Amino acid sequence: MGSFNEGKLRFCIDRGGTFTDVYAEIPGQPDGRVLKLLSVDPSNYDDAPVEGIRRILEEFTGEKISRTLKIPTDKIEWIRMGTTVATNALLERKGERIALCVTRGFRDLLQIGNQARPSIFDLTVSKPSNLYEEVIEVDERVELVYDKEEENQDSSASLVKGVSGEIVKVVKPLNEDALKPLLKGLLEKGISSLAVVLMHSYTYPHHEIAVEKLAASLGFRHVSLSSALTPMVRAVPRGLTASVDAYLTPVIKEYLSGFISKFDEGLGKVNVLFMQSDGGLAPESRFSGHKAVLSGPAGGVVGYSQTLFNLETQKPLIGFDMGGTSTDVSRYAGSYEQVLETQIAGAIIQAPQLDINTVAAGGGSKLKFQFGAFRVGPESVGAHPGPVCYRKGGELAVTDANLILGFVIPDYFPSIFGPKEDQPLDIKATREEFEKLAREINSYRKSQEPSAKDMTVEEIALGFVNVANETMCRPIRQLTEMKGHETRNHALGCFGGAGPQHACAIARSLGMKEVLIHRFCGILSAYGMGLADVVEEAQEPYSAVYGPESVLEASRREAMLLKQVTQKLQEQGFREENITAETYLNLRYEGTDTAIMVKRRIAEDESAFDYAVEFVNLFQQEYGFKLQNRNILMCDVRVRGIGVTNILKPQALEPAFGTPKFEGHYKVYFGSGWHDTPLFKLENLGYEHVLPGPSIIMNGNSTVIVEPNCRAIITKYGNIKIEVESTLNTVTVAEKVADVVQLSIFNHRFMGIAEQMGRTLQRTSISTNIKERLDFSCALFGPDGGLVANAPHVPVHLGAMSSTVQWQLNYWGDNLNEGDVLVTNHPCAGGSHLPDITVITPVFDNGRLVFFVASRGHHAEIGGITPGSMPPFSKSIWEEGAAIKAFKLVEKGIFQEEGIVELLQFPCSDEVAHKIPGTRRLQDNLSDLRAQVAANQRGISLIKELIEQYGLDIVQAYMTYVQLNAEEAVREMLKSVATRVSSQSSNLGDGNLVTIEEEDYMDDGSVIHLKLTIDSDKGEAIFDFNGTSPEVYGNWNAPEAVTAAAVIYCLRSLVDVDIPLNQGCLAPVKIHIPAGSFLSPSDKAAVVGGNVLTSQRITDVVLTAFQACACSQGCMNNLTFGDDTFGYYETIGGGSGAGPTWDGTSGVQCHMTNTRMTDPEIFEQRYPVLLHKFGLRENSGGTGLHRGGDGLVREIEFKHPVVVSILSERRVHAPRGLKGGRDGAHGANYLVTKDNRRVYLGGKNTVEVQAGEILQILTPGGGGWGSPL
Repeated sequence: MGSFNEGKLRFCIDRGGTFTDVYAEIPGQPDGRVLKLLSVDPSNYDDAPVEGIRRILEEFTGEKISRTLKIPTDKIEWIRMGTTVATNALLERKGERIALCVTRGFRDLLQIGNQARPSIFDLTVSKPSNLYEEVIEVDERVELVYDKEEENQDSSASLVKGVSGEIVKVVKPLNEDALKPLLKGLLEKGISSLAVVLMHSYTYPHHEIAVEKLAASLGFRHVSLSSALTPMVRAVPRGLTASVDAYLTPVIKEYLSGFISKFDEGLGKVNVLFMQSDGGLAPESRFSGHKAVLSGPAGGVVGYSQTLFNLETQKPLIGFDMGGTSTDVSRYAGSYEQVLETQIAGAIIQAPQLDINTVAAGGGSKLKFQFGAFRVGPESVGAHPGPVCYRKGGELAVTDANLILGFVIPDYFPSIFGPKEDQPLDIKATREEFEKLAREINSYRKSQEPSAKDMTVEEIALGFVNVANETMCRPIRQLTEMKGHETRNHALGCFGGAGPQHACAIARSLGMKEVLIHRFCGILSAYGMGLADVVEEAQEPYSAVYGPESVLEASRREAMLLKQVTQKLQEQGFREENITAETYLNLRYEGTDTAIMVKRRIAEDESAFDYAVEFVNLFQQEYGFKLQNRNILMCDVRVRGIGVTNILKPQALEPAFGTPKFEGHYKVYFGSGWHDTPLFKLENLGYEHVLPGPSIIMNGNSTVIVEPNCRAIITKYGNIKIEVESTLNTVTVAEKVADVVQLSIFNHRFMGIAEQMGRTLQRTSISTNIKERLDFSCALFGPDGGLVANAPHVPVHLGAMSSTVQWQLNYWGDNLNEGDVLVTNHPCAGGSHLPDITVITPVFDNGRLVFFVASRGHHAEIGGITPGSMPPFSKSIWEEGAAIKAFKLVEKGIFQEEGIVELLQFPCSDEVAHKIPGTRRLQDNLSDLRAQVAANQRGISLIKELIEQYGLDIVQAYMTYVQLNAEEAVREMLKSVATRVSSQSSNLGDGNLVTIEEEDYMDDGSVIHLKLTIDSDKGEAIFDFNGTSPEVYGNWNAPEAVTAAAVIYCLRSLVDVDIPLNQGCLAPVKIHIPAGSFLSPSDKAAVVGGNVLTSQRITDVVLTAFQACACSQGCMNNLTFGDDTFGYYETIGGGSGAGPTWDGTSGVQCHMTNTRMTDPEIFEQRYPVLLHKFGLRENSGGTGLHRGGDGLVREIEFKHPVVVSILSERRVHAPRGLKGGRDGAHGANYLVTKDNRRVYLGGKNTVEVQAGEILQILTPGGGGWGSPL
């Protein structure tokens, strides 16, 4: 176990949110001492880790140590600790008071972020609060020199070579005189922690360093510089990281100094280290907030990876850490899988950290029965009041279900409940609550099918556990398969309090054959602290094309960084032979944003390592293709220095003799009924003991359930290995109604297929629109073309693809074969607008058509009269680019490249005399079409897996059941809306019918008129658009599919439950659109604006009719610019409408879109532009009892002549308020010319802009709700 230093103790501690786990190595004791205590228990002790050390020292020395005295350190060799102090402060928003210091023009940059809203169906658009209280804008500006021409034009002394090698122009030096009073003002308000993010500081950090010096001289206690923390391009994540660091580091430092103050002065000689998010340890002086948020979970990953991989299995491992409120999932296959960016509690952190995915499902997840289906989470009952069985008046949770089934044994659970904290778990109260729920469930099932057999309490509890398991399986599938790995080829490394109860079932669902449970599974995060190494990181940006010269320069930078990290480790006492290093280059293909951190591998023959070859291999493994004839660009050089500690060593056991001794028998409920199950204690089991299932193994406070058809083996190192036999599914469709448990599971499985298709498309595409802006959708359809599941990517695609599939089904009829893939984008064939190309693949089973899968992606270029294929002035469909009604992109397995190239390059119709240009980016189109084919193929293989698992009849039956389930949810919502609306006004209805009329105008005066009739008895609605204006001589005509998408989006947003998006949502709804109106135009009509403008107005009209919320910005503010060499497209957010209980949100994408904004630094690095301002448009939201959200201001200066097109609405008619709330401000578009004239461009225009001219876009605010008080 490693040599002990003069009989001293070693402590590994994980201070969690609820419990603190301590593992101590004690001289002369081979097993180590394990202690678990409450993290917060103020009546007994101040600090749990200190208390744990105190108790164990008392045991070891036999001497009493008073809590009032400092703890003696003469018997302590080292302390290693992980802590959730940072995570909790972030979650609860209890960090330090901080201010943000940012380049002038960008005060709202971090609040806007990437514009996307967290949940697309949440009308309140709730976003996490800002970490900073105040913002100060700094007079300074640094500009990247775009090309050699610009460099030659400006040979002044203001040109500097940045750290990254890019040429930088200091346009405006830092004005310290103006900054000083602003900083003093912050100190006067009591703010002494500062986050600094200045434009392009990743390559030119001098201004940030100057701010730090000035702030420190004035008395700021802490300053976090974005350039020092993460010197990488992209201002938003870098700024958010600096904010997190400034917010958390003072809290951590305060906690650590308090911890250290509890020990005597000898602590300086004790090695005290803290676990970072990247799985490495750091001394107290180098432990900072932005590297601390995954401190505890990182210990668990180190724990399972270092004790199970290669020792217990050769298979790659999936780490499964199930706690009370959430479950952490990770992967290990010989090296730590790291990410450079993650989002925690709404804050983006850009720093190396282990790739740990957190799912909102744990022992405390709430159990609900809604709309005929079982639902688990994402809400949690928390520790207080907790589950019903905690005797605090809580609600039913997963823990309660496990208690009913016998998976939790009260005899072996601490008796810490009740008023005196001395009672066991309350199984009686739990059973009573389940009996109440059983009456509700059985009553519902009888209403659906009078002959349905009642479900028992046990069947219901097991059903909820099965649904919880499927909820946790979904992210595991995504984690592995997203990176091109087969889930079934892994072993499940299970730990955490609740994980071992679910391990066998999870493994079986995922097709895994092996589960490994460490003997310290309940405290593995603490144990992992003792297995971790000390890590020092250094990184700097380096921007260059990969080639011989840049490789030499990168090597020089590597050597310099290596020297830095080695020196830091040597200062901590590491000798050179105990230091290893990993070097990385961050590489990407030119024209993409997908960078891969490539690690140098040492070849056995010590030959030179080629990062580019490794990058191409890694790119192909993860994304499934190579990009030919494309430059590889360097972005960053990174060195990770590792001080190898090698302290805890696993101890091998001697083989055990005799049969294992059980402690007793307990009743446990499995799918086949109650089983009399033996219970064993792990400490009484030995190496090579085999326990057939069913059996229970008590491992400290963790209950390990070995299910029937599994067997547990005690390994050489005292861990538990469970061999899982896969069993055939026993789902039947004997009854005429859906099994309420399987209904939830199939909902998850169908949605999981659509989501994985989306991930495949994102991975394998090359265009910015799909890969980074996420402008795509994927869906699964029945053989009739009816929507089964639509992953919620872009709302304007929702439900709209169903009519596309049905049109193709009618067109091709019997002429569909296995191996065919269809492509279409024409509005009259169920399309939206031409840039949105849909790829459809029929799915066959034994020659029979059983499903369709489809993916729709926005192609940045499809031809037409302007670059970017979003022409503001198009009057006919053929002016907008290639229009494809029906074509077999793949026929019987052969990609029809010649045919699709012809369609894309020569879109010209016979009806026009002049030639309309074809696509300007053919190779990008072909690559993205192939990516869409690959996404569909992924969907097909997942459907076939499902059919193989359950059988075709079952899968198709549940395809129908999930649609009926969604239909019921919408019917219930319509009934409740009708009741609410009729109670507010007596003039709206006739008996059970409620009728509401609503209308709004496009900027040209075209009217959208809606007569909404709701039947409150049947829960049905008619959306009648009679009275809508005729087809327009413009491009904001909207195909019928767009109206269907807007209606389905509104209905889903009004149903306050996470129902699947499928055809069932539209079953209780009739949509009547008058032919020839601009919502049902002819096949010759221009439609490019219908998808992006009119869809937003339809949504406003529908939501206003339902009195759900005031109008949002009602536009997508489409901006395109480019020349013959490039094209750029973005949509700009605005203000969302206020509602009856909420204010609108400022600067977000609203309703029918949720695409992301390009980071300002990337924007200026890739394109010939200078962004002067990107911020909130103050007071543009409508006033009211609840205010509408503010719009945005975007000011772009062009460095080269380009063609700029703006396609926008709400420039004439403002977004309306509701219930007395005021209207939001309408938008405006201006061009500031070289001679300083400010010219109004109107809502739709194309202009040839000269170098030095500035485009100003002011987006609309949202309407207010209710009369202002």
